[in-house]
Amino acid sequence: MLWSLVKIIVFVALVAAATLGASYLLDMQGGVLIAMGGIEINLTPIKAVIAAVLLVLAVWLFLKLFGLLIALLRFINGDETALSRYFDRNRERKGYEALSDGLMALASGEGRRAMSKASRAERFLDRPDLTTLLTAQAAEMVGDKDKAEAAYKKLLSDDRTRFVGVRGIMKQKLAAGDTDTALALAEKAFAIKPGHEEVQDTLLRLQAQRSDWKGARATLKAKLRHGNLPRDVHRRRDAVLALSEAKGVFSEDGTIESREAAIEANKLSPDLIPAAVMAARSYIDQGQKRYAARVLKKAWEAAPHPDLAAAFAEIEPDETPQERLKRFQQLVKSAPNHRESRLLMAELNIAAEDFPEARRALGDLASENPDARTLTIMAAIERGEGAPDAIVKGWLARAVSAPRGPQWTCENCHHIHAHWQPICDNCGAFDTLAWKTPPMGEAQAPVGTAMLPLIVGQIEDWGADAPDRPDREDEDMPSSEPEDAEILPSDPPSQEPEKPKE
Repeated sequence: MLWSLVKIIVFVALVAAATLGASYLLDMQGGVLIAMGGIEINLTPIKAVIAAVLLVLAVWLFLKLFGLLIALLRFINGDETALSRYFDRNRERKGYEALSDGLMALASGEGRRAMSKASRAERFLDRPDLTTLLTAQAAEMVGDKDKAEAAYKKLLSDDRTRFVGVRGIMKQKLAAGDTDTALALAEKAFAIKPGHEEVQDTLLRLQAQRSDWKGARATLKAKLRHGNLPRDVHRRRDAVLALSEAKGVFSEDGTIESREAAIEANKLSPDLIPAAVMAARSYIDQGQKRYAARVLKKAWEAAPHPDLAAAFAEIEPDETPQERLKRFQQLVKSAPNHRESRLLMAELNIAAEDFPEARRALGDLASENPDARTLTIMAAIERGEGAPDAIVKGWLARAVSAPRGPQWTCENCHHIHAHWQPICDNCGAFDTLAWKTPPMGEAQAPVGTAMLPLIVGQIEDWGADAPDRPDREDEDMPSSEPEDAEILPSDPPSQEPEKPKE
């Protein structure tokens, strides 16, 4: 309504201006004298203006007729499209102007104006590859999913635009949560353009979510081949996929295949902790303890981790605490000052009931870098050295409210996982889990204080020896007191002094 009113006002203003100009010319004195070949023509000012306008129209008409004549001569000489090009030239100009305006509107975020310009361009141009694409993108911008999908489907009929259509529909299905259809479309788009990085990433993510590890490794190889992935990153991620494939085979009770896949994953990336653990356990199952120890030592040198210590303990499950302490010296010697090495040695010395040495191994971790694990170990040391219950309970109370320490945390969304896995449960990102302290460490560590029973032996073995244990009424272990059991966040290392002496 407002736009119509503006147009009426502009029209009236133009008519008034033309009328005022005509009256001004009529009142002017003098004129224009044209002398040509002895003929003189006197024109009044208004006649001179009319003559100038007619002259411009005549020149314009002459040029049009001249262009038509040239097109006709070309048609006679065999150019069958010369006349159609001549008559369509004006329509193409209007169409390309509309298309240009639509692209500018799309870049400016004006989706509805872009759709309007796309519709106008479609009327003047016979270029559905351009106008339909503009319509699809404008419809996506304004949230008209049905129109966008219909436009992308129209692009499927042309070989030049088939990839754009498949990719557009794939993105629509991903947004709608239809991952099955999106996977099929991603595979089709990958077949059309195997070097397209976005399609590669989408296909890799969907294959990983579907546990299609073999297909994901092929896609990852294509990323390396087309230069979309550094070689070192490819090696790491290929190891992650090989490890995931090994877990899948292991879950299907294919022991030989799982061992081979786990060992392959460890060779591809020795610092990948889950791969090292699975490879070591495969060697243990085969009775090759020396190979298992070598794998774990190499992984510990790269990145000390509680899972590596647990697997290293499985190599000799029946050894005494003193024997285990001596054997673990070979594991931690590559990184003796690492936090995990110090915690591990403290726990092993607690199991061997050497509490002063456990305190020396722990050092200042409980004061400088306290978390639930270090504080619980400190409580076990205090208990073993005969400290009063108030001191022990004080350490345990601090452990309840302390950060949980390093955990498997997604570097993309900071979601915490109880165990390592290739895909983040929260954001679906691939290979983003890292063993680190989360920004807000509120979740309980999956290994933490529960690791010690794995290192010192099975708890069931303690129960079998319990009747033969000496009476130690002066040592009230935290695990035997109900109130302490309620305070503990998980199985505490303070249970370890209950191990009977040989």
